[in-house]
Amino acid sequence: MIRSLALAIVAVAGMFVSVPAGNAGPCDIPGSRSSENPYAAKPQIDLGFNLLYGSKFAEARDQFQSWQESNPCDPLGYVAMAAGYLFEEFHKQNVLTSDFFLDDKRLFGGVQNKPDEGRTMNFEAAIRGGKALALKHLNDDPRDANALLALAIATGLQADFEIILAKRQKRSLSLIKESEGYAKRLLESQPDNADALLSLGATNYIIGSLPAYKRFFLRFGRIKGDKRLGMEQLQTASEKGRYLKPLAAIFLALAAMREEQDDLARSLLRDLVARFPENSLYQKELDRLGDL
Repeated sequence: MIRSLALAIVAVAGMFVSVPAGNAGPCDIPGSRSSENPYAAKPQIDLGFNLLYGSKFAEARDQFQSWQESNPCDPLGYVAMAAGYLFEEFHKQNVLTSDFFLDDKRLFGGVQNKPDEGRTMNFEAAIRGGKALALKHLNDDPRDANALLALAIATGLQADFEIILAKRQKRSLSLIKESEGYAKRLLESQPDNADALLSLGATNYIIGSLPAYKRFFLRFGRIKGDKRLGMEQLQTASEKGRYLKPLAAIFLALAAMREEQDDLARSLLRDLVARFPENSLYQKELDRLGDL
């Protein structure tokens, strides 16, 4: 019942993420963060995401871990690692497929199998580390764009975990609102930050797809949905995003298939196949549509 699929990235079960210690450290010192600009040069983060979308989870994890170790004050390192654990679990349970996304019972009801315990522990540890760092930076500067992006992604990932894997809808609703709040704050200072639109677009589309009576009850929690707006936001993220651009394209392609906009879905999937030929998922979805 709510936004499904959001972000993505790295990891191998059994690897545990180091989280910031509770005692004061270098990241508690104002000005110690690696960058307040989420789009500053972060080569290992960029490469890690590209490896992730190619289903090279171990290699992607190595890149994220390398960035995290050399930039311990940057919350995006931890958040990228967390996204990797979630994305790998989605991959194992076939969440990012038309078989899942076009089936309302599965899309709104979650997966059948329990998530892997090791990946779950690693995911939660990475989320805690990233959010703790980002909140420290926001205390120093409430307009810190890097921290806001990290928090928007992290809470969006948590919402996805709760609704799709843990099937805790009430908890997911709270996290969705939290993620939207961080994304909107980021867009106020950086209107061109297209990655922030993924969470908003996913939320608008999924909730807008619910039956009218379910949307009515969600309005009491101040959660609205708009399928048209959601697809527009996903389109912008798929065209102008950086870290989450391919994920937005995956999500938009699946949404287009639901809406019987097959030409749009084909175009997006062709681009994904060309960019990530090693990931058979995109070719399978293209074959399902028929590559005219």
